[in-house]
Amino acid sequence: MDDKLKHRLSRLEPEYYRGFAWVHWIMTIEDRRTGWLDSRFFCKFREVLDHATLRYKFACPIFCLMPDHGHLLCCGLSENTDERTAMKTFRGDVNECLNQIGFEFQRQPYDHVLREEECEKSAIEDVAEYIARNPERRELVPTDGFAKYPYTGCLLPGYPNLELFQPDSWDIVWRTLSFLKRTECFRRPDPKCNL
Repeated sequence: MDDKLKHRLSRLEPEYYRGFAWVHWIMTIEDRRTGWLDSRFFCKFREVLDHATLRYKFACPIFCLMPDHGHLLCCGLSENTDERTAMKTFRGDVNECLNQIGFEFQRQPYDHVLREEECEKSAIEDVAEYIARNPERRELVPTDGFAKYPYTGCLLPGYPNLELFQPDSWDIVWRTLSFLKRTECFRRPDPKCNL
């Protein structure tokens, strides 16, 4: 058996990916090939991600597609959210799109489940900025030009044009995530409205 097929990344136990977990996912294109990323694929990626977020009850406050990989910062919106299952299905759906143009993801994504101290608002915002600044580190945009990189997005139901790092954008993110968690992503009435 090929060594590439035998090696698997170690994972935390499944319960770490469930519920309201925050996970930073990195999905790399096989052999780090480039040439797949353009505005059409970005829109398709966002569409597939949109369906996954609603089906599996998670949000993606930031994602950034780089020439040979992608970053997603996701958070569960329900006690029964399972991000490992969600990402397995999402990656399969995106791979179908990639296969049509001769590309595919590596066999397994890298992930970092945020620890309790990393789940403070300011720490999460720092992780999001780290993700957003990837294009700067690769010199795809000038220093402090990360907000203009065309392949970074925010997927939050109800805010299709939300751009992070603009005035009040994080306030919108935190209020929306709170609402989505209270309503299990619109699956039950908002208890706050019944007061």
